[in-house]
Amino acid sequence: MAGPWAGRGLRAGSRHISTPAFSRLTPDEVVRMRNELFTKEKERQLSLHPRIEKIEVKYTGKLHSGSVFVMNKALSTPYNCAMHLSEWHCKNSVLAYVDGEIWDMYRPLTKSCEIRFLTFKDEDPEEVNKAYWRSCAMIMACVLKRAFKDEYSVNLVRAPEVPVISGAFCYDVVLDNKLDDWKPTKDNFCSLTRDAKKLIHQDLPFETLHVEAKVAREMFQHNIYKMEMIERKASQNREGIVPLHRFGDFVDVSEGPHIPRTSFCFQYEITAAHNLRTDQSGLIRRFQGVSLPVHLKAHHTVWHKLLERSKRLVNEEEYLEAAAQCPEAKDGTEEGKSVSI
Repeated sequence: MAGPWAGRGLRAGSRHISTPAFSRLTPDEVVRMRNELFTKEKERQLSLHPRIEKIEVKYTGKLHSGSVFVMNKALSTPYNCAMHLSEWHCKNSVLAYVDGEIWDMYRPLTKSCEIRFLTFKDEDPEEVNKAYWRSCAMIMACVLKRAFKDEYSVNLVRAPEVPVISGAFCYDVVLDNKLDDWKPTKDNFCSLTRDAKKLIHQDLPFETLHVEAKVAREMFQHNIYKMEMIERKASQNREGIVPLHRFGDFVDVSEGPHIPRTSFCFQYEITAAHNLRTDQSGLIRRFQGVSLPVHLKAHHTVWHKLLERSKRLVNEEEYLEAAAQCPEAKDGTEEGKSVSI
């Protein structure tokens, strides 16, 4: 599936490495290339189902339990099912449980199944909180990818999986080495935050697409960190499938699932950047931010405290160690109880 974007990187073993800055794709070109390949693969997968097949989806939630919807296989999504229930379900459902598996609201259903929906105000919001943190981090990654002039490279590394009690969502990046001495100012963070809020106000849906590893490799051939993540994810299943996520025209390979739309974010701010370490590609920095969803707005006094807390370096190893020591606890909270954002 070689495309017009291939050949702009050099292969090292089984991985690609970025070429020098003068021949490297600009950030906008990279975003456009990945978006086009994502759309092409999505259309190819849809073409595998030329005939519309019907499936039955049984709703097992508290209200209208037992309702059965006749939906379209590989086309209808949990959100389409929510539309059959009520406007409340459409506005408040963050994720779906599909036959016991966590499912994105805009991920097509592939067979007859049972379904229920998860919200921020459930008794146990752990999975919802995780999805929200991931999505906030992905929005920040999109902003960082496009925030710098074309002559500066921006390599996205990963979004550490940290619980909401860490105080901040994170994304690790490697900026051009010409920016190694750059220390973001308050105005810089305000500018990044404004760009993020523009994406939030566009009300963009988060899409999920499961692809073969070779498709993901073509998309991310210029990023060694994403190439390593693709190999790791492909090795975790027999089919070698890798999940990709997109909102607007920005595509990333990351953990999932995600919230339904960017507009689920309400209070949102990018607050800090910490130097972590230097590897063969350059200085890795951890950008951090904090957010609350539209369903859980906070008073400005509380929000100010959350902002200050989010500036402290988030050390994911601390939470991994805590989870290992207390395996019965969820998200590091006492007595196995999860906390809502």
